[in-house]
Amino acid sequence: MSPVLSGVLQFAALAAALGLSYRPLGDYMARVYSSDKHLRVEKWIYKAVGANPSTQMRWPAYLRGVLAFSAVSVLFLYLLQRLQGHLPGSLGFVSIPADQAFNTAASFVANTNWQSYSGEQAMGHVVQTGGLAVQNFVSASVGIAIAVALVRGFARSRTGELGNFWSDLVRGTVRILLPISVVGALVLVACGAIQNFAGIHEVGQFMGGSQQWNGGAVASQEAIKELGTNGGGYFNANSAHPFENPNGFSNLFEIFLILVIPFALTRTFGKMVGSVKQGYAILATMVTIWVGFTALMMWTEFAHHGPAFDLAGGAMEGKETRFGIGGTSIFAVASTLTSTGAVDGFHSSLTGFGGGITMLGMQLGEIAPGGTGSGLYGMLIMAIIAVFLAGLMVGRTPEYLGKKIGTREIKFAACYILITPALVLVFTAVAMAMPSTRDSMTNSGAHGFSEVLYAYTSGANNNGSAFAGLNANTPWFNTSIGLAMLLGRFLPMVFVLALAGSLAEQKPIPETAGTLRTNKPLFTGLLVGTILIVTGLTYFPALALGPLAEGLAS
Repeated sequence: MSPVLSGVLQFAALAAALGLSYRPLGDYMARVYSSDKHLRVEKWIYKAVGANPSTQMRWPAYLRGVLAFSAVSVLFLYLLQRLQGHLPGSLGFVSIPADQAFNTAASFVANTNWQSYSGEQAMGHVVQTGGLAVQNFVSASVGIAIAVALVRGFARSRTGELGNFWSDLVRGTVRILLPISVVGALVLVACGAIQNFAGIHEVGQFMGGSQQWNGGAVASQEAIKELGTNGGGYFNANSAHPFENPNGFSNLFEIFLILVIPFALTRTFGKMVGSVKQGYAILATMVTIWVGFTALMMWTEFAHHGPAFDLAGGAMEGKETRFGIGGTSIFAVASTLTSTGAVDGFHSSLTGFGGGITMLGMQLGEIAPGGTGSGLYGMLIMAIIAVFLAGLMVGRTPEYLGKKIGTREIKFAACYILITPALVLVFTAVAMAMPSTRDSMTNSGAHGFSEVLYAYTSGANNNGSAFAGLNANTPWFNTSIGLAMLLGRFLPMVFVLALAGSLAEQKPIPETAGTLRTNKPLFTGLLVGTILIVTGLTYFPALALGPLAEGLAS
């Protein structure tokens, strides 16, 4: 079988699996967030934290819950790392330095999972399971809660109430993420991923010295790492490590875990607003971009540039032979079009255009299908922008899902789409102006610039993947990327919740003959164009200096 055909068949199998899970999972999540009943274990949690799950919150109260919970999470994870050297199960590792501990705490709480350390050389069992793995669950659940709050803003009228944050957080963790992760971990163990609490042990003599391997609860963390679109690897090689991702089937299964909830949430959206066709329109937009990016990535990586590439079946440098060009390309697009950040190959070793595709996927806002929750609310923000532009073209007051898109709503949406590009470009410019940055860059020229641009793109967009050529474990990068991750995660949430509250207060507007049909293919095309033009062109000058310049020169 040719490598190209293998890649196409893998993509077809993945699409079929996602299609089969779309309706049941989407409907189930809609029931979870619409139910008035609480499980016994959920009641215990509410009692422990002193929360009343039946209290309805307006957007400022909902936001305070998000920020308070996240602030406590950052502090707890920071202290856990700083105290690691004094904790049992540390495997002899010392406490994490202050700047790196801050970076890691900000990273995992912000659902970014950027790592400026090698997991097997820095983190013991307690920090990995009691700190990092816990945040993999709750940070993903926070993202879904924000998306559900925005959906309720569209579904409700004449009230500013968006639900209860604590109830949404607990339900997302207990009823959705936890059970699927258990099944996912069992599948990965069956594939060969490790799951234990073994210590460090020598495995043999290599080139005059011994090699040491760590054990760990890898399969369970790998499952939620992908399912929650987190991305932090137990090992430095991330999903290229055979302990995390043993074979071709586990590779495809991990991609499935990355995409299944973000895609299914469009069905949840449709059910909760009372029109599944609206969910299909959002799904079609996501699928169009996802398929297009995957096709472009496979084309540029399979392109042959000489006898060496012909013999290897494509640009195999930096890729795992277990997965090949096709599996690596599908994984790279899936992880950068979501907020996952997991990698099964070095993105720095992608072709010039291939590296640009991964960056552009993040720069579009990771909305095709995006992270758990964040992809849906990001896409709905872009839908509001598209409706507004359509209204300007025909001279009508823009409406979306029976809600008027007025001055207040469009200001919230505009602020949302401007925050992340500002963070990426400002931090990149400051870093490139600092002489010390060159010491962290493995390469010079366009590729070296891409390393820095990718780092801040990944941080501010809460992705977490790295170009694998930048030494980010310095006080400047640990601090600046940490700030970019926190600001890139929580500032947009402010405007999403404010928008949701504004929409929930409105009375519904009946459809007329002049209402834009947002459940038709025409709107899907308009939305795709809006995403590519409004967000993509923002980064074009920076991309021209990095991956485009490198790709045209090769």
